Order: sequence, then C-alpha cells, then structure tokens
Amino acid sequence: SASQGIDTCLVDLAGDAASCLGLADPLDPHEIAVGSNLSLLTLSPTSCASTPRWSAVPEHLAIGTRTVVVDAGLGEPDPALRSAAHHDLLVVRGCYLALRRAAVLYRPPSGVVLVNEPGRALRRQDVEGVTGAPVVSELEWDPTVARSVDAGLLASRVPRSLREGLGALSWTS
Repeated sequence: SASQGIDTCLVDLAGDAASCLGLADPLDPHEIAVGSNLSLLTLSPTSCASTPRWSAVPEHLAIGTRTVVVDAGLGEPDPALRSAAHHDLLVVRGCYLALRRAAVLYRPPSGVVLVNEPGRALRRQDVEGVTGAPVVSELEWDPTVARSVDAGLLASRVPRSLREGLGALSWTS
C-alpha cells in the first residue's frame, strides 16, 4: 500500500519486521519512519517487555485515513484487535501442517493470501475449504523475496513478484 502512495503503518507484533526492512530492532515501542508513506510500530515482546503488546494497536487503527497492517506473527490475534480490523487476512502456505494450524483458529479470517510453493499438493480450493475464507491473493514462491528479506532491502526494493501478487488486494476499501 505504501508503494501505491497510501500512508501506511506496519504494526509488528511478531518482532521480525524491523529486521526484514533493514532496521535495528527498536528498544521501545514507538513509530518510526521507514520510507515514503511507510512507518513501523514494533510491539514485539523483545522491544516492549513491560508494555502489553495489544494496548497501543487500536489507537493506531483509528488514526486518520491511513492503512494499518498488523503482523500478528504465528499466534492467534487478540479478539478485540480482530474486531477492530476492516480486513483480517491470513498469510499461509499450501502446506498440510500450516493448514492444520489454520483450521483451529478461533474464527475464520476474512481472506487468505496463499503462498504457492513448488511441490506443494494443496491448492486454493483446499485452503478455502480448511480456513472457511476466500483466497484473495496468490503469491508464487520466489527466492528473490527471501534474498530481499535477508539483505534488509524489502522496504527499498520490493520484488516484482511480491508487488504484483499483493497488488490484487484492495488497500483502501
């Protein structure tokens, strides 16, 4: 959404977004500018051990007309946070173990972003059947994305496959 000129805040509850974006992990929870139209608020257990992870998120969801993306990591997001969100997307691989975990979510997401890896037998229909949610975007597995993450360049050079795969999402509705 930031690359489309939309003011965007990434709220990181998993603790890995700063590294993926090539930034030092903030020691305290505050919003930092990452690039044009993109800021990061890290609320991971390592960056704010004394602050409840969820407490600052609703106020960030309510700020202006910007898009707020919350990376909840592998855990089940707080029900209040999920209720406040306009979209509740699950990013998952077509993997039996990942889908087993997704099948026990408290409530289904509003949509799924499916990462298609080579050699995986489970496809869109399988994922929709297990999660109870439509696949809203499919991303082909691409080693370029992993290299961008490893090099900390994801914020400055979003790989084409990722940009095009996520372009199908409606960030403003």
